[in-house]
Amino acid sequence: MKRFEFKVALHILVIFLLSIGSCLLYQRQLWFSTTVCILFLIGTGMHLYRIQFKQITLLRRLTDGLRYNDMTQNLHPPFKNKMMDEWAQELSNALKDFRGKLLAEEVKHQYYENLLNKVDTAVLVTDASGHIEWMNQAAVAHLGQISQLPDVLQEASISNDMSMIRIEQNGIVLEMAISCTTFATQGKKQRLISLKNIHSVLERNEMEAWQKLIRVLTHEIMNSITPIISLSETLSERGIPESLGEKEYSAMLQAMQTIHRRSKGLLGFVENYRRLTRIPTPIRTKVSVAELFMDLKKLFPEEYIHFEMPASDLYLYADRAQIEQVLINLLKNARETCERKIDKEIQIKFFSKDNPTLTISDNGEGILTDVLDKIFVPFFTTKTSGSGIGLSLCKQIMTLHDGSINVKSEIGKGSCFILTFPK
Repeated sequence: MKRFEFKVALHILVIFLLSIGSCLLYQRQLWFSTTVCILFLIGTGMHLYRIQFKQITLLRRLTDGLRYNDMTQNLHPPFKNKMMDEWAQELSNALKDFRGKLLAEEVKHQYYENLLNKVDTAVLVTDASGHIEWMNQAAVAHLGQISQLPDVLQEASISNDMSMIRIEQNGIVLEMAISCTTFATQGKKQRLISLKNIHSVLERNEMEAWQKLIRVLTHEIMNSITPIISLSETLSERGIPESLGEKEYSAMLQAMQTIHRRSKGLLGFVENYRRLTRIPTPIRTKVSVAELFMDLKKLFPEEYIHFEMPASDLYLYADRAQIEQVLINLLKNARETCERKIDKEIQIKFFSKDNPTLTISDNGEGILTDVLDKIFVPFFTTKTSGSGIGLSLCKQIMTLHDGSINVKSEIGKGSCFILTFPK
C-alpha cells in the first residue's frame, strides 16, 4: 500500500512539474517542446485516472459483496500491475477475515438458537410495546404463533420480579412462572421474558403429598382394624359358655359377626384407597394405537361408542396395561354420564401432529364449573356410589408417563378428556 501511495504522489509531482515546464516553455515560445511537454502531461494524467478508475471498480465489487452478503469472491486487479496486485490481495485478505468472523458468529447464533429451542422454558424477546421479535419453540407451543404479547403477560412483565400467572391455551388453563429482564441494544429498549410451566410440577407435588397422607392414614387405620377382626373371629369361634344361655350367646354372636363384617368392609375400603400409593413405574413399550382401540372396542361394543381408527403405523411409547386402564376408567365414566341421553355419542380419537394425544369426548351432562378443578383430587366424587380414586389414578398414571390429562366440559353439552404424551 505504501508503494501505491508513492506512485500516486509521484504522478502528482510529475503533473506539477510538467505543468510548470509547459508554462515556462510557452513563455519562451518553444512550441515543439511545449507540445511535447503537454502531451506528457496529458498522458500522465490519463494514467493516473486509469489507476483511480480501476481502483474504484475494485471498491465497487467489494461493496457489492458486502451489500449482498457475498463473501466468497476473491478480488483480482483488472490489469497487470504490481501495485494493483498488492492492493487487490490486501482487499481479498480483509474480505476473507471478515467472512471468517461472520461464519463464526453464524455458528454461534445457530448454537444458541438450537439450545434455546430445546429447553422446555418459553423464552421471548419483545420491545417496550410488547411486540414479539423472537420466541423459541416452547413459547410457540404454549402461546401459539403470535406477534403481540397477550395483555396478561404484558402486565406481568412490567415488573422485573418473578410472578405467577394463569393463561388459557386451547381450553387448558396453564399455571406459569414469569420473569422479565430489561436490556438495551443499539439504543433500543427490549425485554427478555421467560415462562416456566409449573402446572405439572405443582400437580406432581400435590400427588406426592396426597400419597404420603394416604400412607399414614392407611397404616394407622389398618393397625386398628386388624386386632378388631382377629378378636371378633376368636369370639365367634368359641363354644357356648356355661354362664350364658343360648339366647344371650346368640345376641353376642350376632354382634361379633356384625363387628367382623363391618371391619372387613372397612379393611377393603382402606385397601382400595391404598392402591393410590402403589402404582408401579411404567414399563414403556411400543404400543400400536390401532390394536389398543380394537381391544377396547371388544370391551365397549356399544354402537354409540365410536373409535376413530388411526393408520396402522401410529404408535405410543407407554405402559400398555396402565394406559388401557386409564382409557377404561374414562370410557366407563363417559358411558355413565350419557345414560340419560337419547342420542348418546362417545368418540375416541388419536392425534400425532405435535405431541401424541388421545381424546375421549361425550355428549353427556357435563361437569359443573365449581367442581371441574377438583375431579382429579383423591377421594373427591360426585357419584353416590363412587370411591373418588378413578380419575386420581388416571392422573397419577399420566404423570408417571411424563404426560398430562386435562378436561374441557360444558353443562348439557358434554365433556372431553385430553391425554397428552411426550414425543
